[in-house]
Amino acid sequence: MAAKRAEVPAVRCAIYTRKSTEEGLEQEFNSLDAQREAGEAYVASQRGEGWTCLPDRYDDGGYTGGNLERPALRRLMTDIEAGRVDCVCVYKVDRLSRSLLDFSRIMETLDKRGVSFVSVTQQFNTTSSMGRLTLNILLSFAQFEREIISERTRDKIAAARRKGKWSGGRPVLGSTSIPGAAGSW
Repeated sequence: MAAKRAEVPAVRCAIYTRKSTEEGLEQEFNSLDAQREAGEAYVASQRGEGWTCLPDRYDDGGYTGGNLERPALRRLMTDIEAGRVDCVCVYKVDRLSRSLLDFSRIMETLDKRGVSFVSVTQQFNTTSSMGRLTLNILLSFAQFEREIISERTRDKIAAARRKGKWSGGRPVLGSTSIPGAAGSW
């Protein structure tokens, strides 16, 4: 007589994707599609554990990871609160957030609802203290990178201004900008 196979509970996986700029999003296959494809492949590899992809797309193209003001993220969090998601899958941790504070708020909600979190390209398990440490280190670097980019941009604009070059925005009253002139970056 064959042994009865235990029923594996379904794990409904939401794949969240984000790209900071709108550049390239008009392409037939863009960064959001690539992230989604990687997430779907990862979820498919866990099919034996009952994992399935939710059909809803949580794509935030042209939104920073420095805050939570993103429409697809808001929809995802609403679906989590409503109990429609068991696992959140991202390509990399920084796709979900580049702010330690915001990420900890998201993780608090996930923990409260019993929702797991998976990064396709970064192996860690948030159920262990070592996994939580790894996650915090990755997030610290993501936030550091965001802050460095902001500092470089501010320094670049300040250097252009010191040289009397136009640094964007509206031209000063009484002057005009000439597209492609020597002051452009």
